[in-house]
Amino acid sequence: MIAFNKYYNKFNLLSVSLVVISLLFLIFKGLNFGIDFKGGTLIELRSNDTKINVSSLRDNLSQMDLGDVSVKNFGNDTDFLIKFENNENKKIIEEIKINLDKSFGNNFNFRRVENVGPKVSKELLRSGVIAISVALILMLIYIWIRFEWQFSLGAIAALFHDVIVTLGLFSLLGLEINLSIIAAVLTIVGYSMNDTVVIFDRVRENLRKYSDIKIFELTNISINETLSRTLITSVTTLLALLSIFFFGGEILKGFSLAMIFGVIFGTYSSIYIANTILVRLNVSQKTILREDDKS
Repeated sequence: MIAFNKYYNKFNLLSVSLVVISLLFLIFKGLNFGIDFKGGTLIELRSNDTKINVSSLRDNLSQMDLGDVSVKNFGNDTDFLIKFENNENKKIIEEIKINLDKSFGNNFNFRRVENVGPKVSKELLRSGVIAISVALILMLIYIWIRFEWQFSLGAIAALFHDVIVTLGLFSLLGLEINLSIIAAVLTIVGYSMNDTVVIFDRVRENLRKYSDIKIFELTNISINETLSRTLITSVTTLLALLSIFFFGGEILKGFSLAMIFGVIFGTYSSIYIANTILVRLNVSQKTILREDDKS
């Protein structure tokens, strides 16, 4: 049996530190919102000339009064992703095509063009925040109904940790936040909750079974009893996500990376956050029996 409970204090300190650092990054550095939430125009180009590079393309576009322009390679050296501020000129794409043809010859293939207005982007951002908030609230209600209030606090603390630390990592690395990342965060909430509920079910069952074992030892027994299920679920999910990350193309990298972070943090928080809340609140068999009597 693995003695997970020996490391509760150390990992609690680590978790608090990660959450604080993540919040500091989110407050002072913020998130790198993509076109979906910031508004603007996105163009994906493919060049037939290997001599064309990011610098030359950026220098050319910076002369066109496009506002803040971002140019980077997208997948390989001949694919480019261009982003610039929202432009009211409806013919701006045609002007860019003409300008690039004059400067580099007819060497570009416009593979994708997306334009999101500021009003739509604000609505999408608000909807994303509402979706995450509603998911957390509904999870809290679900756990509160199914388990005792102490379990609810543990589950919400774990979910809060997973979401904040994942977003903090995106802030630290400067990775783009778009609608697919919101979908990933919502999936992380579901994954983390599922993992936590499995362990909580075993904890409650063991509380009824072993009246003479304290919650400190009992949570460790429950974690070990569900460990094989946790590892199988986590490892198989990670294998699929790693495949998407390495072979799914640039478009899916942000989504798969968020999910990879989420699965790792979700597994960790189910053990070292959700369960340690039960230990801190000194949940006992009496707690379960009182709730059973009420029901």
